[in-house]
Amino acid sequence: MPAIRRRSRLALTLVEREDISRGIAVGRSIRSIAERLGRAPSTVSREVARHGGRYDYRATEADVGAWEAALRPRPCLLGVNRKLQRIVASKLSLDWSPEQISGWLKAEFPDDESMRVSHETIYRSLFVQARGVLKKELIAHLRSKRVTRRSRHLNLDAQSRGQIVGALSIRERPAEVEDRAIPGHWEGDLISGSKNSHIVTLVERHSRFTTLIKVPSRDTDTVVSALTRHVRKLPVALRRSLTWDRGKEMAKHQNFTVATDVKVYFCDPQSPWQRGTNENTNRLLRQYFPKGTDLSCHPQSALDKVALRLNQRPRKTLGFKTPADKLRASVAPTR
Repeated sequence: MPAIRRRSRLALTLVEREDISRGIAVGRSIRSIAERLGRAPSTVSREVARHGGRYDYRATEADVGAWEAALRPRPCLLGVNRKLQRIVASKLSLDWSPEQISGWLKAEFPDDESMRVSHETIYRSLFVQARGVLKKELIAHLRSKRVTRRSRHLNLDAQSRGQIVGALSIRERPAEVEDRAIPGHWEGDLISGSKNSHIVTLVERHSRFTTLIKVPSRDTDTVVSALTRHVRKLPVALRRSLTWDRGKEMAKHQNFTVATDVKVYFCDPQSPWQRGTNENTNRLLRQYFPKGTDLSCHPQSALDKVALRLNQRPRKTLGFKTPADKLRASVAPTR
């Protein structure tokens, strides 16, 4: 048999609530009512505000409401609202994160409070399968494939870095790069897999628009040639600068600058946070290209599809607009 429900010894009793009601009726202050009961003024203030305020407070109704509010477990929001549940499940299947879904719902249904759900509720509904709300298979669409939530702090293996001849320091970048006001400034890097396989990742700082480039190796001739071919296809307005780390794959950055008229700025040694936009994007890409897998098996068409997925997902930092929409708006011709 389950234990009989009992009130906490710290909870307000019906007798105390009746005293509160009588005190309000004769015009006493919250502080004087609390002093009479031997309670903190904040306790009485919250009690009155929670159950209708000074004009609508009723002791019996407040006591019943408090008893019902204490029931556990509480009904799950996604279990009660089936329409909301279906929308959340459909967005998860498109690889949207719970935070993106929560932010998008606020923007899509600004006047409908019933269509709101926090990202924590979505996570709990996924990981606590006893709720019976969201199917366990949807966990596979999260960027992390863990079955429980835990710290994301990881020990990253240091990569060898050498001296880059003629390197321009990140401290020499124009001010317009820092404030992200003008499109056309990019951050780049390589993500690596097994069997010496690599993918070039480029992220535009203004819009967070992502491009992926397949490369057969990470030697500087190969990487610089692939970057040059790609950048030459961009509109002139999107060819302003490129920020890279100290990887030797950009040793021939001067050849790249001559061919594209795009200057390359290099981060300080062991300072990946100076390319924070690209580092964050690389973490997102690990959902599709897990560490330790062979990246050479992915054709360029597959890389383009992954980039399209990222560019069509709303981003919190963009006010839950998509990178594609942000970039399109920034380079649209003016009339």
